[in-house]
Amino acid sequence: MSGRRSEAMMAREPDEGQEARDLLAEQLTPAQIVAELDKFIIGQEKAKRAVAIALRNRYRRRAVPEEIRDEVIPKNILMIGPTGVGKTEIARRLAALDRSPFIKVEATKFTEVGYVGRDVDSIIRDLVAVAVQAVQAEKAETVREEARRRAVERMLDILRPLPGEEEPRNPLQALFRGMAGPTEPTDPALLRRQREEALRQREELRAQIERGELDDIKVEIEVEDTRMPVVEVISPAGPEEMGVNLQDLMGSIFPRRTKSKSVTVKQGLEILTNEETARLLDMEEVAREAVRRTEERGIVFVDELDKVAGREGGAGPDVSREGVQRDILPIVEGSTVMTKYGPVRTHHILFIAAGAFHVSQPSDLIPELQGRFPLRVELDPLTKEDFVRILTEPQNALVKQYTELLRTEGVELEFRPEAVEEIAEAACRVNESTENIGARRLHTVMELLLEDISFNAPELRGKKKIITRNYVRERLREVLESDELSRYIL
Repeated sequence: MSGRRSEAMMAREPDEGQEARDLLAEQLTPAQIVAELDKFIIGQEKAKRAVAIALRNRYRRRAVPEEIRDEVIPKNILMIGPTGVGKTEIARRLAALDRSPFIKVEATKFTEVGYVGRDVDSIIRDLVAVAVQAVQAEKAETVREEARRRAVERMLDILRPLPGEEEPRNPLQALFRGMAGPTEPTDPALLRRQREEALRQREELRAQIERGELDDIKVEIEVEDTRMPVVEVISPAGPEEMGVNLQDLMGSIFPRRTKSKSVTVKQGLEILTNEETARLLDMEEVAREAVRRTEERGIVFVDELDKVAGREGGAGPDVSREGVQRDILPIVEGSTVMTKYGPVRTHHILFIAAGAFHVSQPSDLIPELQGRFPLRVELDPLTKEDFVRILTEPQNALVKQYTELLRTEGVELEFRPEAVEEIAEAACRVNESTENIGARRLHTVMELLLEDISFNAPELRGKKKIITRNYVRERLREVLESDELSRYIL
């Protein structure tokens, strides 16, 4: 079984680097996936288990016999819970863990055809664009060394060009040069000595460039003008911008447009390296790999689904809400969306929907859409104890962030445990007295708490500030005691 499984994996993974990354992620069990999510998200074990199983099922699907592989569809997930409890973060961290193309959209941005809004197919077009950028960045790293070498050669051509006749850059230039008549004869021996001297000087310059001795020297470089005319195309779903690269359409008949730019050698090398990297990349291969990743590993997070829930009859917003659901349904249940990188099948993209569902209920969704989200998990509201853990435990904990930020100014910040508890208590009290926005409340509480220290940090260099319970109470007293002031904390 394991041999057949590994052979199937190799047959489906032409990119060795990508295969290694996939196999590394495949080694994570559901328990290990949850453990990775625990590093950034506090609580919500049900939701973590659900997404961990969904991710693991992707690897299982790739190992099943080919005749039923296409029939195994992802079990989409509906997360139900108030704002600020970690719905988006769970989906985003899951995608980062698997290096999956990921996009978050709000259902309220879309309306049925005939109303003002975006076409739902743009979800997939944006998702594949994200995948293209990721693949392009990965492949750019593999050619970066060669691109740098070519950039150095181009810089040497500027600093110390080789003597001799310049090569024609395009067919028209060669034609006109032939019509210009014979050039003056050049002594071969003299030309050879000049070339040898130029090569010697170029090697010296190359060594200086590598040592960074010429970084601040100003040079004039010719760079490609990548600006493209933009054509406005009116589609049934609304206006969309489409760039038309006339250079690609006309081929190499006309020379590429360039512009002169005055930069330092260091800046010029970066610009030229980027140009050479783009030339070395096979964009057709990049597009094929991006489409494959989108189809096999894409994750779409649809937020605010509860705001389009409703099946009431009549005119106005009710019709629009049900229309959004019916428009989203085809891409969720599996369809083919045309993009500028080619057709993309959505049959195996994982969709994670979320909503608070305070007013409406999941049962208010149309039955067809309900059936496409068979897994439902409820996320728990955050408590004071959760806030304390959020402030201190995750790798990106707020206390750690502010401590490191102020350390860059030479200010040492120390939070006492009782101070952290007081911050959590303050966030809970404001959430209870105003709109409950979950863990997002901690950001504004922390900003208000450390406002004076952050503002005066340049003058506090070399000092240590200890945040105590009394300091927290003093800074937040007005907000906690005044209902009117607390409403300004968003």
